[in-house]
Parts: sequence; C-alpha cells; structure tokens
Amino acid sequence: MFDFTDQVVLITGSGSPRGMGRVFAHAFAKLGAKLVLCDINQQGIDANVKELQDMGVQAIGYTGDLTNEADVDAMVNDIVEKFGRIDVLVNNAGISQKVTVADMTLSDMKRIFSVNMFGLFMLTKKVCEVMKKQNYGRIVHLSSVSGKRGGGVFGGAHYSASKAAVLGFSKNLAREVSAYGITTNCVCPGLINTDIWKSMSPEQAKPVIDAIPMGRPGEPEEVAAAVVFLASKEASYITGEEIDINGGSHMD
Repeated sequence: MFDFTDQVVLITGSGSPRGMGRVFAHAFAKLGAKLVLCDINQQGIDANVKELQDMGVQAIGYTGDLTNEADVDAMVNDIVEKFGRIDVLVNNAGISQKVTVADMTLSDMKRIFSVNMFGLFMLTKKVCEVMKKQNYGRIVHLSSVSGKRGGGVFGGAHYSASKAAVLGFSKNLAREVSAYGITTNCVCPGLINTDIWKSMSPEQAKPVIDAIPMGRPGEPEEVAAAVVFLASKEASYITGEEIDINGGSHMD
C-alpha cells in the first residue's frame, strides 16, 4: 500500500527548514516518489532539495511567485518537460497575518487571498490540464481549522476566509474533474508544531492549548500521514472531502 514509485509529486510552500512542506516531501520520498519542491525562498528550496538528493531521492526545486501566472505556467511546463507527468499536487503554500477586522486593510485582504486562494487556483488549473491528459491525478489542498470555525488559532478574518474559499473551490473542482480520474481533497490542520506556533508567546499559546481536548499541538508528521493517504491510489474513491487534524478542537 501507499507506493509512489515513479510518481511525480509537486509540493508548494516547501522551502522552510522546519515547515510542513519539507515533512511532506520526506514522507513521499520514503514511498518512492520523485519530488518537485516549490517556494519563493530560494535558499530554503536549495537546502531541502539537496537534503533529498543526498538521500538518493530524485528531486528538483523551483522558486517563483505563485501569484504570477507566467511563473506558474513556466514551472508546470518545465516539470512536464523533465518528467513527462505530474501525479500529485500538494497545495501547501500559504501566508497569514494576525490582525483584527477593525485594523485590516483592503491591501491586507488582497495579499492573503492572492497567495492562499488565487495562487492555488492558477497552479491547480494548470496542473489539471496535465492530469486530464493522463486520466489520473491527486490534488490535496491545505485548508485550516480556521476556515471551518472562523479563526481561534492564528491569523485574521482574511486568513479564515481564504481557507474557507479553498474548501469550496476543492468541492466544486471535484465535480468537474472526477471523470478524468482526478481527486481533489483538503486537509484542515489545527494548531501544528511549526515555526508559527513557536512564535506565539506563552500568554497567546495557553488559551489555544486549553481549547484542544488532546492538550497539545499536532506534529507535521501527523498531517503528512493524511496528505499521503489522500494522494495515494488507495484513496481513489474519496474526492471533495476534508479531513480535520486538530486534536478535537473542532468537530463536525
């Protein structure tokens, strides 16, 4: 089960040394995948790609602006030229901002949506063109518990709204592409033990932890397990779905 041998897996937002994108890449690498990492952070991408290559994994990296359609098109075209296909897309790239609606500006709203929704849309649309020709594909979007319950972890209303938009987008896309053997699903992490969590002060962290029945943040590896499952051939009859990974902080 969960064999990704010779499958090409594209993961956005994978340039952080301690972020979920890197953990996702290692999870897929252990299962035989060829990795394509993408991030705006050139230094981070270079380091993470080298780490995978040193392990004997076939991996390449791209830096570019996912909100720039020309960058997106060039990257996808180059991946197809190099590998001939894209089997899995993990839309992990995202940004946040801690701000109240009263202090939020229209520029703030546009900036968050530009990455979290518009960039995701452009890349997904382009990759779907490739997957339709293959009659196969797996797309996994990173939404958030904030998109389901309206914040309460980190970020403002614009972040919650953008992550809620991802859920609706994925469900509608599922209706359009399922006939081509493509599934599109979301994972909705709660508080996860990444740099964002570590940047919170003890005063900020306590009420968040207190609201989690399990009493702790999740680990990136716990999110990776769900992402790998949804990206697998074994998940072939699951589409338009969302998996909550939040220790019980939100249940529906």
